[in-house]
Amino acid sequence: MKLVKLLVLPVLATTLVMTGCASRKPAAEIQTGQNPNSAGTVSTEGLSEDAALNAQNLAGASSKGVTAANKAFLAKRVVHFDYDSSDLSNDDYQTLQAHAQFLVANANSKVALTGHTDERGTREYNMALGERRAKAVESFLITNGVAATQLEAVSYGKEMPINAGHDENAWKENRRVELNYEAVPPLLK
Repeated sequence: MKLVKLLVLPVLATTLVMTGCASRKPAAEIQTGQNPNSAGTVSTEGLSEDAALNAQNLAGASSKGVTAANKAFLAKRVVHFDYDSSDLSNDDYQTLQAHAQFLVANANSKVALTGHTDERGTREYNMALGERRAKAVESFLITNGVAATQLEAVSYGKEMPINAGHDENAWKENRRVELNYEAVPPLLK
């Protein structure tokens, strides 16, 4: 955990300086907390309130909400559905719970939930089914404490298959919702 902080903080400081969000400061101004289990802190002198908050959140994002137990679940970014269904399976609850915990701990994280279907059915029906699937995942996450502003549910219907085959195995892969982090994804290394 301490190694991750040591790697993230210099990158964050360099990024802030290079983008003009902060003036060049000596490295001594970037400090980690005295407690090795605490999140790192970043000198935010000279930054606006919003920029300071973003810097602090980015510095802590690598460790907040990511435990050894849920890294495997956070690495999984796809949940699958049965034919003509938008019901979540028992297999996906732990994955979604891990993502919910991470999102609650990292308020700057944002996720696009993209709903997909197999090729069977009309375009209109599949767009609606993809939306119901994305909304089912969104509802689960919100029920588990995630702010609605962190989520965006989108349907692609049958337009973006992951497997171009025309059999049950391909269709099973295509019936899914993908969790695509658009801001501050979990660091799993």
